[in-house]
Amino acid sequence: MPFQIDLTRYFARIHYRGSREPTLSTLHALTAAHAQSIPFENLDVLLGSTPNLEPEALFRKLVLEERGGYCFEQNGLFLAVLATLGFRVAPLSARVRWQRRRDEIPPRTHMFLRVECGDESWLTDVGVGGLSLTAAIRLDSDAAQNTPHEPRRITREGARLFHQVLLNGEWLDVCEFTLEEMPAIDRTLANWFTSAHPDSHFKNRLLVARAAPEGRRLTLLNDEFSVRAADGHSEKRTISSAEELLVVLRQEFGLCFPPGTRFGVPGSPWPS
Repeated sequence: MPFQIDLTRYFARIHYRGSREPTLSTLHALTAAHAQSIPFENLDVLLGSTPNLEPEALFRKLVLEERGGYCFEQNGLFLAVLATLGFRVAPLSARVRWQRRRDEIPPRTHMFLRVECGDESWLTDVGVGGLSLTAAIRLDSDAAQNTPHEPRRITREGARLFHQVLLNGEWLDVCEFTLEEMPAIDRTLANWFTSAHPDSHFKNRLLVARAAPEGRRLTLLNDEFSVRAADGHSEKRTISSAEELLVVLRQEFGLCFPPGTRFGVPGSPWPS
């Protein structure tokens, strides 16, 4: 029999007690709860493994084992949840453009979700690192849209669309897409590149992120832990040891690893 998502266990994982009806308010609430409860992280990649994208494996890792994951895992699980609830939902492919120049062409190694509610199309993305959405946004509008965290918008340039975020008064690209769907085989290929290719940035840095209440963002990038407030002000501190890193992962992100675990980041101040 095909794997069936246990919605009760999933809702407990994201601390959700709201409606199960496939409505826009449910979509917003689930997006916020997921992004604040299941951290974005690439730790399995740094431990030398390629994430398993089968729905049962995603449920086991992100829900039962209380781990996080990156876009194919996060949005793969969310896709299964939304479909089970009765939403009309499809995975779309994208290129991540965060902190990249427009003349650079990054690989198409990102997936987000298109959800139809009534007569409108919505974008939700719980797997784009420290910028994961905490509410769905309209897909066919270029107006600024508020979320519980940062304002967002969708702009178009010819055949390309850009998901943008407003930070410190400036609209910045998050990702670029063309509304092309991303079937399972394309996700499998992109997942291999992301987890195994030596040029993948997930092979070369440790990244953990989680949205938090009151518009805050928690981010761990290599040995720097930061908390960004809703007004854009950030407080940062340096992680001084591998043991302290494990404490931060547990206390700030709910990610528990055995004592002595080392993540193989090139140039890490803590040898693997």
